[in-house]
Amino acid sequence: MTTASTPNPRRIAIAGASGRMGRMLIEAVSQAPDAKLSGALDMPGNAWLGTDAAAFLGTGSGALITSDVDQGLKNAQVLIDFTRPEGTMTHLAACRRLGVQMVIGTTGFTDAQKAEIQAASRDIAIVMAPNMSVGVNVTLKLLEMAAEALSDGYDIEITEAHHKHKVDAPSGTALKMGEVIASAQGRELKDCAVYERYGHTGERVAGSIGFSTIRGGDIVGDHTVMFATEGERIEITHKSASRSTYAQGSLRAVRFLAHQQHGLFDMFDVLGLKNKQAV
Repeated sequence: MTTASTPNPRRIAIAGASGRMGRMLIEAVSQAPDAKLSGALDMPGNAWLGTDAAAFLGTGSGALITSDVDQGLKNAQVLIDFTRPEGTMTHLAACRRLGVQMVIGTTGFTDAQKAEIQAASRDIAIVMAPNMSVGVNVTLKLLEMAAEALSDGYDIEITEAHHKHKVDAPSGTALKMGEVIASAQGRELKDCAVYERYGHTGERVAGSIGFSTIRGGDIVGDHTVMFATEGERIEITHKSASRSTYAQGSLRAVRFLAHQQHGLFDMFDVLGLKNKQAV
């Protein structure tokens, strides 16, 4: 809703509007006094096309779910997209053409797709992060600090668990954790990541970062990083109980973009964590 203190709420379109995350985003936007739902996108053939995007809340938003990207974006200042890479890339091209900013929570991009997003950010402002949760991003900062201090003699393992419907592995958040840790230690994740272990693997390779994946039930998202050495083990864990944390973080990203003309940003930029140092 709009209040007297927010006469010009940010006009937001939501991609994947009829999905679980899409509905969580729509609910968050509908409850934010400085935001207004202006459009809703979903795939052709979706059963909810043509219906009000907020109908599941027992209210009306005036934004009908459409598969016509231009129609869904015509009144929007920002698109929030938590869909899949192929859909996000289609939306990216339209947003770049129309001058609509983006908050991208989609994961599983190829290097070529990431390069396209980087190129588009020369024309529009984009926040892209594999996890929009404020808590997860504070956890990433803690991992950066821990990795700097525990760079010698500690084995690093990352375990992640998600619901049975998740299609990519490891999760984008787990990969981001690995990237943050490797970067803090002056390395590239691609040079030290171990994604599979089976059979006679031999001893653990010093300096490697191992990943383990769990899929089952309705787990929203659990991530644990273990730093293990002789005599002690340090574990840093984040557990999500609700997707609402991703939605609220996305709104913080939308507010951040109100002050940007173009560029590619992440949640460290949004939260002011970029240059924070350990004390």
